[in-house]
Amino acid sequence: MFSKSKINEPGPKAEDSAPKASAEAPRQQSTDFKPSAPPKAKPPASVLSSDLHITGNLKTTGDIQVEGTVEGDIRAHLLTVGETATIKGEVVADDVVINGRIVGRVRGLKVRLTATARVEGDIIHKTIAIESGAHFEGSVQRQDDPLSARGKGAAAPQPTPAAASGDAV
Repeated sequence: MFSKSKINEPGPKAEDSAPKASAEAPRQQSTDFKPSAPPKAKPPASVLSSDLHITGNLKTTGDIQVEGTVEGDIRAHLLTVGETATIKGEVVADDVVINGRIVGRVRGLKVRLTATARVEGDIIHKTIAIESGAHFEGSVQRQDDPLSARGKGAAAPQPTPAAASGDAV
């Protein structure tokens, strides 16, 4: 009659265990939800290692980190030029961070030359930052939309009505 076994306890204790089970279920669902979050994360940048030499153009909507040598044009969302990198060609990206060497025109919404940067060519940008120690030889031109103004700049002395497209200088 006076047993401490749970079998003999009144009904409210059984109800107390039901909310615990329901409380555990949402936790399990939230745990199941978390693993699906990482695939939505932004993929890592493509890295071109320092021993890689590419001849040709590169085009992506993602991010590229160049540590090697590229002879050709590069178009990307974010381009990071490593200290050991050399790019000979035009660079077009939303964000450009230059730690290495570029020989050619640079177009970007945000362009940043770090202290180790060496640029020989024109820079067309919306915003620019040049750290002390960076080497730069060329001209700098600010444009509200530097990415769509392809063909202006160095080729500007040959005006064509189709190339103007409402961006009168």
